[in-house]
Amino acid sequence: VEVEARSLPMELGEKAGVENNGFVQHEGFEGKETDSSSQEEVPKTCSVDVDPVAVEEIVLKPYAGMPKEVLLQFSSQARYRVTREILFWLIIAGSIALVCATIAIIALSPKCLDWWQASPIYQIYPRSFKDSNMDGNGDLKGIQEKLDHITYLNIKTIWITSFFKSPLKDLEYGAEDFYDIDPIFGSMRDFENLIAAIHDKGLKVIMDLIPNHTSDKHQWFQLSRNRTGKYTDYYIWQDCMQAAGSVIPPNNWVSVFGNSSWQFDEVREQCYFHQFGKEQPDLNFRNPAVQQEIQDIIKFWLGKGVDGLSFGTVKFLLEATHLRDEPPVNKSQNGVIITAYSQLYHDYTTTQVGLHDIIRSFRHTMNEFSREPGRYRFMGSDDNEKDDIEATMMYYGTTFIQEADFPFNFNLINMKNLSGNSIFEAVDSWMKNMPAGKWPNWAVGSPNAARISTRIGNEYINVMNMLLLTLPGTPVTYYGEEIGMENIASENVSEEQVKSGPVVATLPEKSPMQWDGNVNAGFTEGNSSWLPVNSNYQSVNVEIQSTWSNSTLSLYRALTLLRNNELPMNRGWMCHIWNDSNVFVYVRELDGLDRVFMMVLNFGQESTIDLKAIVPNLPSEAVIRLSTHFSNAGKVVNTELIKTEMGEGLVLEYKTAKPVHTMEAFQGKCFVAEKACYSKALNLLYMNC
Repeated sequence: VEVEARSLPMELGEKAGVENNGFVQHEGFEGKETDSSSQEEVPKTCSVDVDPVAVEEIVLKPYAGMPKEVLLQFSSQARYRVTREILFWLIIAGSIALVCATIAIIALSPKCLDWWQASPIYQIYPRSFKDSNMDGNGDLKGIQEKLDHITYLNIKTIWITSFFKSPLKDLEYGAEDFYDIDPIFGSMRDFENLIAAIHDKGLKVIMDLIPNHTSDKHQWFQLSRNRTGKYTDYYIWQDCMQAAGSVIPPNNWVSVFGNSSWQFDEVREQCYFHQFGKEQPDLNFRNPAVQQEIQDIIKFWLGKGVDGLSFGTVKFLLEATHLRDEPPVNKSQNGVIITAYSQLYHDYTTTQVGLHDIIRSFRHTMNEFSREPGRYRFMGSDDNEKDDIEATMMYYGTTFIQEADFPFNFNLINMKNLSGNSIFEAVDSWMKNMPAGKWPNWAVGSPNAARISTRIGNEYINVMNMLLLTLPGTPVTYYGEEIGMENIASENVSEEQVKSGPVVATLPEKSPMQWDGNVNAGFTEGNSSWLPVNSNYQSVNVEIQSTWSNSTLSLYRALTLLRNNELPMNRGWMCHIWNDSNVFVYVRELDGLDRVFMMVLNFGQESTIDLKAIVPNLPSEAVIRLSTHFSNAGKVVNTELIKTEMGEGLVLEYKTAKPVHTMEAFQGKCFVAEKACYSKALNLLYMNC
């Protein structure tokens, strides 16, 4: 067939022709027969005149199903190659930028607060918390039954005081066996179940360990008094002089509970040393074998899953070897028999050289168990140095050598009188003396101090809790303070308990927890409890206060929520604004955040204060976020005229572009631990402000 064309003819043959079957649907022809005899013979060749430009366009246009050879012709073209390279390098650059941004965020981000910093600590005296078996004594199963109360308080850390097997005379503070649970509290299986239940709820647990002494019933002491092998020198023994049928001690050292700290033992025919009761002989920490015994005890309990340990009475671990008399406070008493602990300067029986080496060895053992991610083991030291704040701060360790995460702070408990000034002095003393980069803590109650309501009055319970939960650092709440429990009357302590020793003086603040208005306040279903329940239990208990919006318990929960949810409260600056005989005023603020919280706390009589005159650029109005007078929450107050009644506390909230800690007038009055800055644009914290 001849076809007219404008240029070059092209022949297509059976073999020379181009065949593209890419779009032929063979399936459509299946089953069909073709009658070859009826078809006309088709010429094998045909001559076609084709425009070469048209041919070129057909060959270079991509089509579906093209083979690799054709595809490569297009991929090598500049417009495809350049685009591909641009996309490749954009991906590489984006990946590098993402990695760099991640590294920068990690490098600039402040250290996350650890579990012992992020939550208040709830201290439990186990014998008085909850009885599960109706014997009148609180126990480990009782604590497990009441774990929901801890979470209800928005608290995630429990501190359980000593529960080692021990004679009841010293109320568990002199262990008969460091590896066993006193039967009054349950069994080791009960303890393991309690630990599992605590961790299942996302909580942490700290326990007491008092390494200074044991009970005189301890196997070590029995072996030592008989001079058996290595145990011979596990305790501090000295020869005693005898005259006229009485024992003359080696020196004038006096026990914390009074009278000589030396006790004659008829079996060994020597005197042993005891800093506390005569039933609590001191261990000899100058003996390396004794130190190793304590290290093994630490490992045992950490291996059981305990998250932290509080080491008590550690300042008593070492005594001077020269045994010289301690100097009397009143020099005129030289040569006079001294029986009271307060009459001597305890230069040779506390905080001796080498003490902190021992504490650092405890820290080293704790760190061995902190290597697992998320399982940091907290270490606290529980020594009330009272007037010697510098000695207390030494338990933090140094910049390079860590000791305790913090020594427990008793400043707010040790105050001799209550006022805005005394509160300021207690807070300022700790914050100014605390080493840089360390973390503070606060407590307003303990097993060895009268409760808030008994110590300073019912009207100050709420404002003390407000102080505790709004200061920087970790607050420690002694069980029952969240509902305002009071001491029981001393006459309610039985004669048998009075005869049990000097520690009975601390029994009134250990009365059973008041859970509800039923018999024995819901503490036990038995006929009686080991100590009487306070007579006010029908109005002061968890059940009834949980239904009142204006109760001490409701305020406590609101304060813990505020602390947990507001960044300035849990890691921001604390700046002292004002104090006088009535009020203590301070702010909590965070760099980069324009929201500030100001606490106005009244610890005296009714007061009126002009805060705007004290703080430059303070807004003329502020909102009451929380108040001890619950009906005032949400109200707007004039900052030039802030009125507070006796025992009233206010948490004021306002916005400002000029935070107090940047003002020259307040330099030296502001403190921060774990400093962080907030970026509103990125909604994250960073370090370098």
